[in-house]
Amino acid sequence: MSLVAPVPTSPRSFLAFDFGTKRVGVASGNTLTRTATPLKTVVAEGDARFAALGALISEWQPAALVVGVPYHPDGAPHDNTARAQRFARQLHGRFKLPVHEVDERYSTTEAHAHGASDVDAASAAIILEQFLKDLP
Repeated sequence: MSLVAPVPTSPRSFLAFDFGTKRVGVASGNTLTRTATPLKTVVAEGDARFAALGALISEWQPAALVVGVPYHPDGAPHDNTARAQRFARQLHGRFKLPVHEVDERYSTTEAHAHGASDVDAASAAIILEQFLKDLP
């Protein structure tokens, strides 16, 4: 019998990304509330995109990043699957944070259904909440 209480893990924060070739939706969330909040959509490409995302990472100081990876409804990959996975690898390489990939099928449809004003950021929040829900 142990009288020592388990050491609680401190809450961890995350930034999530809904990747697109022209826009990237961004959301923040944490393990304490297991909720996510849409932040903004970054409309930039190449180095300008990573500079804008780097500024958000510096501001929010997340423990890790989450990237939505799209698949066809039957689970098969398509062109954007590989692009999103490459984006995830680039984030890891540039910012040296753990990057988790989440199946993002239907996140944009769900964001539209909820009447989101910024669909890309709302999709990122849906992706992050799905990730947080699946954590132990």
